[in-house]
Amino acid sequence: MLSQKTKGILCILSAAFCFALMNLFLKLSGDIPTLQKAFFRNVVAVIVSLGLLRKEHIHWDCAKGNWNTVIGRAIGGTIGIFCNFYAIDHLNIADASMLNKLSPFFAILFSYFLLKEKAKPYQLCCVGVALLGTCFILKPSGDTLISIPAFIGMIGGIAAGLAYTLLRKATGNGVPKAFIIFFFSTFSCLASVPYCIANYTPMSIVQLGFLLLTGLAATGGQFSITAAYSFAPARELSVFDYTQVIFAGIMGFFFLSEVPDLLSVLGYITIIAAAVFMFLKGKQQPAES
Repeated sequence: MLSQKTKGILCILSAAFCFALMNLFLKLSGDIPTLQKAFFRNVVAVIVSLGLLRKEHIHWDCAKGNWNTVIGRAIGGTIGIFCNFYAIDHLNIADASMLNKLSPFFAILFSYFLLKEKAKPYQLCCVGVALLGTCFILKPSGDTLISIPAFIGMIGGIAAGLAYTLLRKATGNGVPKAFIIFFFSTFSCLASVPYCIANYTPMSIVQLGFLLLTGLAATGGQFSITAAYSFAPARELSVFDYTQVIFAGIMGFFFLSEVPDLLSVLGYITIIAAAVFMFLKGKQQPAES
């Protein structure tokens, strides 16, 4: 019989693998506008989550009194997806995955302002170390201050940190997770529709297939990570989410012939080391109500 913590770890490993697959399929879909890719990624999530809403008889009034939080989560998540997809299109998938994994560090900062949760000194130090690691991936040089795609990927990580903070606030107030996923996915679809209409790029059957696989992988990741945090608290699981970078690196190497450079690897090590330290230090702290 598996313990709750073991179930949570297995679920978050599943989520990491699914999101790495999402990045791979997105890259394999080829030269299609980023927002068009985002639309198809979210359409699948809308269909799946709508089915769950009907099955569980969840209605729109479930978010009563929490609409600002739910809408804010949708806006942050949408910006996060758009920026992450742009980064995937222009960077290797391991770099893009690592920049997106800055979200837990920024969630600490957003939690201070939005949830009134005081950040501990060691957490702030870890945020600083993670930002230092990010500099290696951004690759400042004498010619350009930063890599623009990497900077946009970092913005995506910041937006995802905001989205996760508001997600925790909404679920803490009793809003069903399936409804939050449905609303967020629908909002993201609608946000990308005007651009898709104005700049639609014809796709081959193979490209459409990869985009639908992107949506399936993303949906699997969303529901896996939601299940993970229902089995165990974030402090017990968060560090395992960084396996996505490992999965992405392996997939990028074998399927895309991508090899991260030395600076990127140094950035990965720095950010993951900060995450591991924060994880281990957090386990030593007394549980908070």
